[in-house]
Amino acid sequence: MKTQSKVLIGIFIASLFGLAGWSSLMWPRNQGIEVRLEAIDYRNLVEIVTASGNIRARRTIDISSDVSARVTELLVDEGDDVVRGQTLLRLEPDQYQASLSRSEASLAQAEAQAAQQDANLIRAQRDLDRQLALRSRDSLLVSRQQIDDARTNLEVAAATFESAQHGVASAQAAVDEAEDLLSKTIFTAPIDGKITRLNVEEGETVIIGTMNNPGSLVLTISDLSVIEVVVQVDETDVSSIELGDRATIRIDAFPEQEFIGNVTEIGNSAINPPSQQAAGQQAAIDFEVVLTLVATKAPLRPDLSATAEVVVENRDQTLAVPIIAMTVREEEGERSEDMGQAGAEDLDGVNETEGVFLVNEGRVSFTPVNIGIAGQEYFEVLSGLSSGDIVVAGPYQQIRDLIDGDAVRSTDFGDEDWDGESGASWRIRF
Repeated sequence: MKTQSKVLIGIFIASLFGLAGWSSLMWPRNQGIEVRLEAIDYRNLVEIVTASGNIRARRTIDISSDVSARVTELLVDEGDDVVRGQTLLRLEPDQYQASLSRSEASLAQAEAQAAQQDANLIRAQRDLDRQLALRSRDSLLVSRQQIDDARTNLEVAAATFESAQHGVASAQAAVDEAEDLLSKTIFTAPIDGKITRLNVEEGETVIIGTMNNPGSLVLTISDLSVIEVVVQVDETDVSSIELGDRATIRIDAFPEQEFIGNVTEIGNSAINPPSQQAAGQQAAIDFEVVLTLVATKAPLRPDLSATAEVVVENRDQTLAVPIIAMTVREEEGERSEDMGQAGAEDLDGVNETEGVFLVNEGRVSFTPVNIGIAGQEYFEVLSGLSSGDIVVAGPYQQIRDLIDGDAVRSTDFGDEDWDGESGASWRIRF
C-alpha cells in the first residue's frame, strides 16, 4: 500500500514538472522585457501652440482729469452702459467760472484799448493829410519838419493800434482757455461702451498729472462689442503662428464653455527684451499675440484669465507614431562597446538618430524615422514606417534601455492575442 502511494506521488510530481515545461513552450510571452506595443496607423493630427493671457476690449479709453476740482455730481456706476456724448460726472466749476469772468473782463479792456488806439491812428492820419494839403497850397505855411513829424506820429499810432490788436487776440485766447477749462469740469462719454472701471466717488477731489506725478484716472470705458485675448507665446513657438490661425480659447470664469478666435496680431519684439533685463539674469523671451474672439453672448469682462490653443498645422489621415515611442540612438559605429547609453549621449560631436523600436518575432530592432508635425500624442511619420508596423510604445524608461535584439513581451495583450511561435501579436488593442 505504501509502495502504491509513493508511485502515485511520483507520478503527480512528474506531471507537475511536465506541465510547467509544456507551459513554458506554449507561452513564450512570459519571457522578455515587458513593454507596451502599438500598431502604426493613420490618424488625424493637429499641432497646437498653447499660451495663456488675459481678455481685453479692442477699444478701451481711460479718462483722466485735465483740471483739479471736487466731484460734485456722479451720474454713472461701474458696469453701466453709456452712449457717446452722455454726461458722466461734473466737477465743481466755481474756480473756472471765475477765471472765465476775469478773462472776459480782460478781453473787454483790451478791445477798449484797441478802439482807443484806432481813434488815435485815424487822428494821426488826418493830421498828416491836413499838413500835406496846406503845404501843397503854400510851402511857406508848413515846413518839411512838420510834415516829417506828422508822418512819424502816424507810424507810432499804427504800431500802437497793432499792439492793441494783439492784446485783444491774447485776451481772446485767455477767454478760450478759460472756457475750455470750464468745459472740462463736465465729463462726457467719448464712445459707446460700458463703464469697466470707476475710480472716484462724489465729494472726492481729482488732480491733474505732472511730469513726475500721474493725474487721477477717473474712469475707463470699454467697447465690448469686440473682445480680444492677449497671450504670451514663447520664442520657440511664435514662428509657427501666422495671422488668421484659428484658436480654441478657454476662460477660467466659464469652465464649461469653449470660445473660438483668430490670430489678428503678432508682436514683432519681445515683451521683455534682453536689453531691459538686469545684468546676469536671462528671463524667458515671450512675444505678445492677439486673438480676436468670434462674437459670443457670454458676459465677458476685461482682465479675465484665458488659455488659448492656436492651431498651427492640420493633417488628415496621416501615418502617425506615438510620441513616447520615439527615442534617439547614436549612428552605427559611433558608440564604444563599454560606454553606457547616458554617457554616450552626452558626448559632443556624436551623431544621434531619431527612431523607434520595431517588434518582429518577439524581438526589437531600432529603425530611424523621419517625423513631421507633432499632435497631442502622436508625431506625423514622413518616412521609415508603414501602416501595421508594431512598435514599442512604452514605458519610456524601457524604451531608453532597449537595444537591438532584445526580447520583449507585451503588457497590453491577452493570452488569446499572442502568437506563441512568432512572439508577435495577432491584434492590437487601442
